[in-house]
Order: sequence, then C-alpha cells, then structure tokens
Amino acid sequence: MLYDISLRISYAYGNSAEASRHIARLVPADLPGEQRLVAGTLTASPKPDEWINITDFFGNRGVELGFDLPHTAISLSVQARVDRHQRGVGLDVSPPLLQLAEEIAGYRSLDALAPHHFVGPSFRAPLDEATTRYAREIVDNCGSALEAVKAIGLALHGDMVFDPDATTVDTPMQEAFERRIGVCQDFTHVMISCLRGVGIPAGYVSGFLRTIPPPGSERLEGADAMHAWVRAWCGADMGWVEFDPTNGMLANDDHIVVARGRDYADVAPVKGVMRTAGSHTSTHSVDVIPVGDAA
Repeated sequence: MLYDISLRISYAYGNSAEASRHIARLVPADLPGEQRLVAGTLTASPKPDEWINITDFFGNRGVELGFDLPHTAISLSVQARVDRHQRGVGLDVSPPLLQLAEEIAGYRSLDALAPHHFVGPSFRAPLDEATTRYAREIVDNCGSALEAVKAIGLALHGDMVFDPDATTVDTPMQEAFERRIGVCQDFTHVMISCLRGVGIPAGYVSGFLRTIPPPGSERLEGADAMHAWVRAWCGADMGWVEFDPTNGMLANDDHIVVARGRDYADVAPVKGVMRTAGSHTSTHSVDVIPVGDAA
C-alpha cells in the first residue's frame, strides 16, 4: 500500500527561548521487506544553526537540531511517500511460554533485535505487580506465546477506554492501568508491562496509522495523529510480531513505522532541552492518504 504522509508539529513559547536543542524522529523508517521510504523530507522553522543526522542503537534514524538564537516558536514539517507491505503473521509456530524462556536464553547475541533488551523493566514500562497479575490470569489457557500476545492485547482493548483528554505524555503507566483509560501510548505501555511480566519480550513502535472515516463522512484534513503499538518476540522461529492494543488487532499495512525501541523514551517523536521560562503550547496534525485516494 502506497501512502502520502504529511505532518506538522508546532511549538509556541510564552517567553523567548534563548537556545534549544532537540532530537526529532518523525520521518517513516526504511525497513527492507516491510516498508520502503520512497521519499521523505523534514523541514524546520526557524532554520536550525545545527543539523546532525543520527542513527541510534536500534537502527532508528533521526535528526539533532540546535537553535542558538532566541526564538518564540519552532515548527517541524514532514512530507513523505511510503510503500508499506502487508506482513501476515502466518502459522503460529511460537513456543509455549515455558519454552520461550529457553529460547530467549539461547539467543546468543546482543544485536538490536535481541529479545534480551526487551524482557526487563524500562523507564516508561516498569514491571508492575498489578499488570503482571492481570496478564497471568489471561495467559493461563494460552497454548503459545502468540496466543498470549493476542489474548492480552484483546483484553486490554476491551477493558481500557480510549480518551485523549484523560492522560498526558507524562502520566505513569500504572496510573493509566489503574484507571483503565488513556491514549495509544498508555495502551502500549500497559501491554508491554503485561507481556514482560509473563516473560514475553516486548517493545514500543512509534508511527502513523491510516484512519478511515465512518460511511458517509468526509475525511478531515489533519485529523490523524501519530500512533503507537506493541512488538513482541514470539520465539526463534516466529520472531517479532506487532499488535495494536488500542484497536485490538495485529498491525497491518495501515500501520506505518517510524521508530522502534523499549518504550516511548527511546523513540519520542520530538524531545529536547531549552533555556526559557513560562508555559508553551503545541499543535500536531497528520495526514495519511493512500496514493490512489489523493486525487
């Protein structure tokens, strides 16, 4: 599926920032066999004084931007065309959970795909007694790791309520789970904690999701947003599988990957530091349009 993607993120500061430095991970990834970045550009206003292309341990590409002069606003824009390939899961060849632990131990590498990086607690997805207890009750009757991933994801989809006003980017995972409410970031962190609690390596995927308006309704320009979902390691033969707990489904060719890591802290679309005081506001708009529908 071929998509045209446009994104704009703007920040306005109540008081001038004397200087600032940011890392932006906003351009869709180029992933052999999964998705091809046909073209992609990131622009920034005002023009940064420094622009450094970076690649992190997990292979995610980004840009480090430095602004040395006073400024009261920053705007980041992306224009990209992506060819996203359907990646079917196929037959379930994942092992039972008890055997999965042996396969994790048998993975003799610490490369970026190694499950070892995704089994323990991370900053945004700690191991938690409540999420582990919740997950254990769900996986008792699951015969394989993939069944467990699906069962936990579907349970969270049914038990949690999506509410864009209920949490913020800094809301702890435990609070979102206790209240059973949040946005895709919260659903994803809760599911990661659940999976790790029962021994399934799990990580975070940041990206875009094509949204389809209800029948009879027009698609609203800029109404889409960046999305997040889960990736789980289901054994040596099956490898990594991605599940979207917010929508209760395996990730498909409507899910366009930007970056993958242990949790949001690894792949935040924009993060940085600045010298300023007072409050700031931000706006965020995304369009994901199948190329055949662009006209």
